[in-house]
Amino acid sequence: MTILRIDDDNGLYVIVHPPGRAGAPTFIFVNAITGTTDHWEAIVAPALRKAGFGTVSYNLRGQAGSDFAPGTELTDTLIVEDLSRVVAAHGGANPILVGLSIGGLYAARAYLAGAACAGLVLLNTLREIGPRIAWVNDALPVVASRLGMAVFGDLMSPIILNPEALQRARPNAFTQDYEPLPKDSGPMNIIRNSSATNWNVDWSAIAVPTLIITGHCDRVFRDPEVIDRLSSQISKHQREEWEDCGHMIPVERPERLAQSLAKFGAEIEG
Repeated sequence: MTILRIDDDNGLYVIVHPPGRAGAPTFIFVNAITGTTDHWEAIVAPALRKAGFGTVSYNLRGQAGSDFAPGTELTDTLIVEDLSRVVAAHGGANPILVGLSIGGLYAARAYLAGAACAGLVLLNTLREIGPRIAWVNDALPVVASRLGMAVFGDLMSPIILNPEALQRARPNAFTQDYEPLPKDSGPMNIIRNSSATNWNVDWSAIAVPTLIITGHCDRVFRDPEVIDRLSSQISKHQREEWEDCGHMIPVERPERLAQSLAKFGAEIEG
């Protein structure tokens, strides 16, 4: 673990492991707005390192261990710029950007802004912000500021997790004290700015190999027609449809994800 310093008041918590062999890609994992390096480091990243790939996991500014200066608004633009810093510092010769949910959007935007990138992996990313998703996006900062994230998780779990993951989560549901996030905290800052995220990406401009994985148990963000249409704009894409997985792919099916990423990485390396 180290801190990638941006300046005296801003820095990113990063966990860096170089590739085990020359020329092997380095997977850079991009969190969702409520994410953590733990999602990647529990199973996925160690499995890829065992296969000889490099890995970099990090927390966004405002997430655990990553500092931000008071008064800084943690916007989508800042998050994308920070990802470009991570790629420049630790991406190696063949970085593959792997983003969960909105993290995939950050990865695509960093690539389109010029960050080095040998491949993209979009995990439950592709979407359009219509009335339904806009409602969820707008509800998140309201709930977080008044009741905290525990209540949001308890409400959303049945419609974003697969049945096995939901069963594992059930004993701990409704047991936490619901407390609002402090208004000046990093997580609240990220969440407050998230509803203004720019999702207007020119997917047709993505020219690197792109792996798109979709979990069918995600009943919030998955829209098959939208995914079909947006993915078709990416010239070098391949898709995997996981009927037994929901939104939180690295948590719900980490072993399978590690296998898919290793296969994708080997294709790029080869």
